[in-house]
Order: sequence, then structure tokens, then C-alpha cells
Amino acid sequence: MDNRPVGIFDSGLGGLTAMKALRELLPGENIIYFGDTGRLPYGEKSREQLRRMAVQDLDLIAACGVKAIIVACGTLSSNAAEILDAYPIPSFGVLKAGVAGMQKIPGTGVLGVIATEASIRSGAFERALRQACPGREIRAVACPDFVPLIESGRGSADPLVREAVARYCESLQGADAVLLGCTHYGIIADAIADFLGEKTALVSAATCGAAVAAQYLIVNGLTGEGGGERFLASGDPAAFTRAASTFLGRTAAHAAEAVPVMEI
Repeated sequence: MDNRPVGIFDSGLGGLTAMKALRELLPGENIIYFGDTGRLPYGEKSREQLRRMAVQDLDLIAACGVKAIIVACGTLSSNAAEILDAYPIPSFGVLKAGVAGMQKIPGTGVLGVIATEASIRSGAFERALRQACPGREIRAVACPDFVPLIESGRGSADPLVREAVARYCESLQGADAVLLGCTHYGIIADAIADFLGEKTALVSAATCGAAVAAQYLIVNGLTGEGGGERFLASGDPAAFTRAASTFLGRTAAHAAEAVPVMEI
């Protein structure tokens, strides 16, 4: 038993989908969540900036006394993987976990991945999928409009979201599966699923990442009890708290605390 919290962070609200998944798997865990909303979106940043931000974000959440960290950001997972792997506190990105989930998809057809512009530009998701799923065609698509739409409070039923999904996902129609490589995208999964059709499976990198972290805690006897929550936001904490309910599917237990925006 280890009642120290699990740390989770993302560029904004999207990582709350990973928090929700972890809570379902291990309801007793104490969790600290950091949303770097003051520097959103990450997908437009350079690789050098993202690598510096990864260290800053890891250090901020580590200072809260966490026992493990879920880096619930596909952009950092794809641009700073070796930084996450080398961090002294066990840290779990969503790229490797998501790709492992895609490995389980049967068949020989097309596999797709959608993520932020920086994630797709890095080539990390595509390379990992090609290595994990040899012989299958891989299609990688950047969806830069998704995060701003989602962070503005738009969901699957919104016409602008559906238009963006149709615009970005056209080349993925007929795929066996599509990996949601950005944790935000789970919020509009219904719109993506409706467009692609029931024959295309959706694999959530957020859910896969939470499952890997949960397994680590269980195997190493590090699960906790209490179910406490704490939220940190580098942007407007009141706006974060209001929007968090959409991502969690419930009201946040506590209002978010403000932390300073860090210089890159």
C-alpha cells in the first residue's frame, strides 16, 4: 500500500480522459492533475520547446510528492520519449501504450493514427506503429483544429467538430483501426466513430496509458486508498474547473489551484 498520489499532466484538459480511466481502474488512488492551459496548445511548439517543457512539467508534478507520473500528452510522448524514460520517478507516456493497443487489432488492413501537428511531424507514432505492426499500411494524420475546438467546450454533436472530423479523417475511412494519439480526442470520439463507421475500431492512447500505469502500481504493490484529487492549472483555474466536468463526466472534487506559467 502506498498512499502517495499519482501525478498526471497534459497541455490542457485532455489528460483528464486518462485520469478518468485510471479512476475507473483504481478508484482508491489519490491523484494530482496539472493542466498546462497557460501554454496551450502544445501541438504548435517546436521539438526543442517541447523537450524543455517536458522537463518543466515533470519537475512540477514531481515536486508534489508523487509515486508515478502519467504523461497524458501525445505531443510530449512523441517528442521527448527518452526524457520520460530517464526520469527518476516512473513515468508513463501514451505513445508506447497506445501502439501496444494497436498491436492487438487483428487483420492485415490499414491502421491510422490522428494526433497533433507536432506529434505527426515527429514521425514517432508512425515509426512505432510500423515496427509494431509490420506489413500493414500506416496512415498518420495531423488534426490541428481538434484541440482548440475541444478546449473551447465543443463536443461530438457540434457542427464545427463534425466538419473538422470529416476534413481530417477522410483518408482513414476503411481503416481497421485508428489510434487517438492525443488525449483530447476521446472527448469527440463519438463524432470520429460516426464518420469512420462501425468497421473501424478506435484505440484511445489515454485509456491505454492509464492501463499501463495501473498495472505497474498493482504489480509493484503501490496501489493506494483514499481517492483524493487535486487540480493545478497554469491558465485560468476557474475556467479549468468549469470545463473539467465535461472531461471527467462529473463535477471536479475541488477547484483548480493556479500555478505560474513557466517560460520556455
